[in-house]
Amino acid sequence: MRQFIRHPTEIPIEVSADHQIDHATLHGRNVSLGGLAFQCNLELRLGTLVDVRIPFVQPAYETKARVAWCSARDAGFELGVEFLDPEDAYRGRMVEQVCHIENYKQTVYQSEGRPLTVEEAAHEWIGKYAGQFPDPGPERTQ
Repeated sequence: MRQFIRHPTEIPIEVSADHQIDHATLHGRNVSLGGLAFQCNLELRLGTLVDVRIPFVQPAYETKARVAWCSARDAGFELGVEFLDPEDAYRGRMVEQVCHIENYKQTVYQSEGRPLTVEEAAHEWIGKYAGQFPDPGPERTQ
């Protein structure tokens, strides 16, 4: 059974395949240890190589991935892509933590009216949720 990291829907994702570009900014659904799933306007065949970009972080996170599955949904398609490089899975996990911390910061402000710095949000989020965040797998090689 695969573990999934739920990607905050408030953080945009961009995807392009060959010359097909989904110009709408996409919002992720979830990210697994080795891939990402999100809503898309394009139907893509299994095995299609795509470029994935998360512009929220600086520098923007960019990687290539392969379409693992594509399912029709009411509002387009749900697309599942797998990373091509194990290092991308590790970097993707780090990016996801940054996205979750930002989402936590926004949620606290909206629900409690309490503004947090990035550092304060990170400290609180790590204390509450880091232990539940899936590990990227075996030790990375340098």
